Amino acid sequence: MTQGILKGSEILLLEDEPILRKRLAAYLEKQGAELCSVGTVEQARNAASSMPFDFALLDLGLPDGNGLDLLREKCFSPATAVIVMTSQGGVEVAVEAMKLGAYDFLAKPVEPDALALVIARSRKARSQKRISEYEKETRKIEDGSLFFGRAMDSVRTQLERIRKADERLATRLPPVLIEGETGTGKTSIARWLHNNSPRANKALVDINCSALPEQLAESELFGHERGSFTDAKEARIGLFEAADGGTLFLDEIPSLSLPLQAKVLKAVEDGRIRRVGASRDIEVDVRLITATNRDMRELVAKGEFREDLLHRLDLLRVQLPPLRDWGNDIALLAEHILHGLEKKYRLEGLHISPEGHERLLSWRWPGNIRELSHELERAVVLSMGDAPLDFASLPVGGRARSETNDRVCNTDDWFNEAYVFPQEGGFDIEAAILRIINRAIAQSGGNVSAAAKLLGVPRDYIRYRLKAAQ
Repeated sequence: MTQGILKGSEILLLEDEPILRKRLAAYLEKQGAELCSVGTVEQARNAASSMPFDFALLDLGLPDGNGLDLLREKCFSPATAVIVMTSQGGVEVAVEAMKLGAYDFLAKPVEPDALALVIARSRKARSQKRISEYEKETRKIEDGSLFFGRAMDSVRTQLERIRKADERLATRLPPVLIEGETGTGKTSIARWLHNNSPRANKALVDINCSALPEQLAESELFGHERGSFTDAKEARIGLFEAADGGTLFLDEIPSLSLPLQAKVLKAVEDGRIRRVGASRDIEVDVRLITATNRDMRELVAKGEFREDLLHRLDLLRVQLPPLRDWGNDIALLAEHILHGLEKKYRLEGLHISPEGHERLLSWRWPGNIRELSHELERAVVLSMGDAPLDFASLPVGGRARSETNDRVCNTDDWFNEAYVFPQEGGFDIEAAILRIINRAIAQSGGNVSAAAKLLGVPRDYIRYRLKAAQ
């Protein structure tokens, strides 16, 4: 341990043997610690009651009692890392100390270097625990900030029912399939389900399947053993293992190849996975949440997705409506998002002008909630002082409402409403789809990924269509 690494740390040292206590005290003070060195349980108890400590090093066999008594009496705060030192009791004493809340156990005679390593580990563990607590609290705040308009009433009801079912089950939670267009908040809903489940204290592993390179997808999901392929220099756990005990969220799951879908099916059915290059299975307990912006039944009919896997994943389904179906709640959602942006940018008094509200309500929002959020944040960043937000980049009247049923009717849609389908010969919809794809690719300068983003589909969908047309 580098000299001075414990500078400012407050440490309680309880050691019966004067020589060892003096040696350890000299070492800790050399590292910059502020030390309280005592030789009896009563002295340690009095010290713990009068001041907080970052670390407590406890001997067990003392003239007036046992150092474990301090743990039993809960003399230390949860922020104190307790390290037990003893030559008595062996494994049984170590196990008891851990159950009582000790961080680690050292056999005497204690070497300063060994103590340094244990303290370093405890500092790191404490830091990671604090980060985890912060992230958990942040997630709670984000969950609490989810906005459910009238168009989301059925979704909110579904989520509450799933939450209550999760509480009753506690373990082996059923899979959930979230369907919705790109930008409708599928990831936010997946996080809500995890953070409101019995697994909230466990890991949430989030992966976009469309971003997985096909040749590495199996290794990413299931892990690999050392030497199982050219670049496998070390063994590595997969995302299923990383999510063991928690939740695995697979976004855009139709992007997985059919052979990989079969392996996911086996993992769901058996609760077991096998790393690439391994000879044995590993048991995993994962709550699986999947999401898609495509029609899964249509993909099954085309042979692009396994029907048996869909039946497994589609136990609990949550369908998210597009933003264009939110009606006047779009304005309420915009105000809700704007309130969050005020906190983010430390601003006050942000408001939307009447013309801005008109533009928000008239725009079709092909990018859904994500597009609305970006439009609001862009307006906040580029706004001039206290001026109201009017979203001048959006056209007024870009969408008109029917007086009879409030359905959306685009006046600036790409579709030519004057077009009449031919009576004879039929219409070649496949050719039309290909034409749209080629137009998007041309607009994107030949970039397939960018074209896919424009069209709101996975890039594999475009590749499939282009290949089918050859």
